[in-house]
Amino acid sequence: MSHFIEDFYYGNIEPQESITELKAEIKKKLDALSQTEEQLTSKLTNEEKELFMKYANQSSEFLCVSNTDSFIAGFRLGAKFTYDTFAID
Repeated sequence: MSHFIEDFYYGNIEPQESITELKAEIKKKLDALSQTEEQLTSKLTNEEKELFMKYANQSSEFLCVSNTDSFIAGFRLGAKFTYDTFAID
């Protein structure tokens, strides 16, 4: 089976350039997240830091898989709308 939609989601297929404003907003959110992580980890013991980092990595992995699944489901729904629009009964 083709992985076209997943490749598109991961940016391996890029039909147009990304929007600059969105990149700036994402960078701002990522900077805030990193700053908060530094503040939190500075107050933790080594054992607590290790546990937190394990949690953060697993959360990131879950979000990646979940976002991919949601993107594919949305893309398929859009394709069904398109098909229904042009299908002749």
